Amino acid sequence: MIFKISPASGQPIYLQIMQQIRDAIEAGVLRYGDLLPGIRKLAEQLGVSHTTVAKAYSELEHAGVLELRPGSGAFVAGGRSTKSRSEKIKSAKQRIKNVVKSLQHDGFSEEEIRRLFEAELLLPPAHRELV
Repeated sequence: MIFKISPASGQPIYLQIMQQIRDAIEAGVLRYGDLLPGIRKLAEQLGVSHTTVAKAYSELEHAGVLELRPGSGAFVAGGRSTKSRSEKIKSAKQRIKNVVKSLQHDGFSEEEIRRLFEAELLLPPAHRELV
C-alpha cells in the first residue's frame, strides 16, 4: 500500500493516514490480518514524525480497525468491528451528504455550511442548545 499525504491540504497528517487505511480496508486492498508498515518505517517513508504515525495507528486501534501487537506490528483487525466501522462511516458520509444538499437547497453557501458544522463540533455540548 502506498500512502500519499498532503501537508497543504489543511487536514492533519495523522487523519490523512487514518483515512487512507480505512479507505484501503473498505476497498479490499487491506484485509483482516494484513500487516501494515512499521511506525518508524512509514514515518521515514512519508517524511513525518514517528509520533504522527503512532497517533494514527493508536486512533485506529481504539476504533477497532487495527490491532497493535508489541514487537510484531500493526495488523488489520478482523471480523465485525472493522466491517461495522466501515459501514458506519459509509452511512455517516451519506447522511452528511444529504444534510449538505438540503442546506445548499435552502440557499446556504459552502462556507456557511462549513462554519455551521465547525461551530457544532467546537462548542461544548452544554452550549450547543443555547445557540
